[in-house]
Amino acid sequence: MSLHVAIIMDGNGRWAQRRGMPRSAGHVHGAKAVNGIVEAAVRSGIRTLSLYAFSADNWGRPSLEVDALMRLLQRYLTTETRQCIEQSIRINVIGRRDRLRPSLVRAIEQSERLTAGCSRMHLRIAIDYSSQHSLLEAARRAPRNEALSLGDFETLLAQVDHSVPDAGAVDLLIRTGGEQRLSDFLLWDCAYAELYFTDKLWPDFGEAELRTALADYGRRQRRFGKVLAAAETG
Repeated sequence: MSLHVAIIMDGNGRWAQRRGMPRSAGHVHGAKAVNGIVEAAVRSGIRTLSLYAFSADNWGRPSLEVDALMRLLQRYLTTETRQCIEQSIRINVIGRRDRLRPSLVRAIEQSERLTAGCSRMHLRIAIDYSSQHSLLEAARRAPRNEALSLGDFETLLAQVDHSVPDAGAVDLLIRTGGEQRLSDFLLWDCAYAELYFTDKLWPDFGEAELRTALADYGRRQRRFGKVLAAAETG
């Protein structure tokens, strides 16, 4: 199944609060869910998996929660890189890096370098990411008075996001936690994505839920603005 699947992993804090735990505990359990979904995505043959880990707007959360998230992200990269190498998963962190602590940036660069030769699946993790910022910055970098093709602009956008080339458009966007919005995630890439929303909070989202989402995607007709021929509609 050669798909680009993107996931907005929503609901960690609410999952913890419903159990009388601090919000940080929800993020720890959410990281465990990431491990399960990455393994499930590999088994499903997904080509690219993009995960929304920390948005640019998340800096507005309480400083203790932000610090805990940053430590968790760094620990994830440090501990899971070896597993990714063993499964031939290439890691790529997209988003800004100028506002991240130097130790996290070093962990990102090391994970990307060590997994650069992996080819079974492309795992993209969005940290300090904002589509609006990326689009504005790519437009700012565009040569003046020069016509750009879509490919040229996408190259600029990849440079802004530190994105490995050829990630491709998103085929299926999944959002957990019950909300039904994109929250500034991969707006360009999701131009024709199929959207799937579930009330499951992220720590409870496992392989069965992923397979349900993929099955739902498989029943949809993707027209890309065109009218399908009678043979294609069955």
